[in-house]
Amino acid sequence: MKREKGKTVYISRILFVIYLVVLVWLIVFKYPIPVLKSIMDEWELGNAKMGVATANLVPFKTIRMYIKYYQRLNGFENLFGNVLVFVPLGVLIPSAFRKADRWWEILLHSFWLSLCLELFQLVSHFGAFDVDDIILNTLGGILGFVVFLIIRQIYRMCAGKEKRE
Repeated sequence: MKREKGKTVYISRILFVIYLVVLVWLIVFKYPIPVLKSIMDEWELGNAKMGVATANLVPFKTIRMYIKYYQRLNGFENLFGNVLVFVPLGVLIPSAFRKADRWWEILLHSFWLSLCLELFQLVSHFGAFDVDDIILNTLGGILGFVVFLIIRQIYRMCAGKEKRE
């Protein structure tokens, strides 16, 4: 049984690394390579200051706008996309790292990862900083943790039935 748990953790860690690579690709490198190259070629410190000026630092401002104009602004895709992209994080962290299985740890990991990605976008101009993305991403991580808890409970119930039989 111990060997099976070790194999599960090993596979979870591989999936975790793959997830992080895909996540960074989706969020940071979402534009075509020529556009990213153009952004890099034109980057200077003054651009980072402009990023601060255009950043959304007001919680729920973008969320409210997407809800109000959901038909015109792809609001559904933007809101739920930001949540769904972090759901795997909430499943994979406690699967890959057995000691990180408390809700507040997942909340902190989701928050910090999202904050780092948003700050990178702010400085690099490979996207725009939006505090609402951090809120939605963190919510996605917590929802993923709820999914993890449900899966773990189902697994334990099934394992308990097998032992009794």
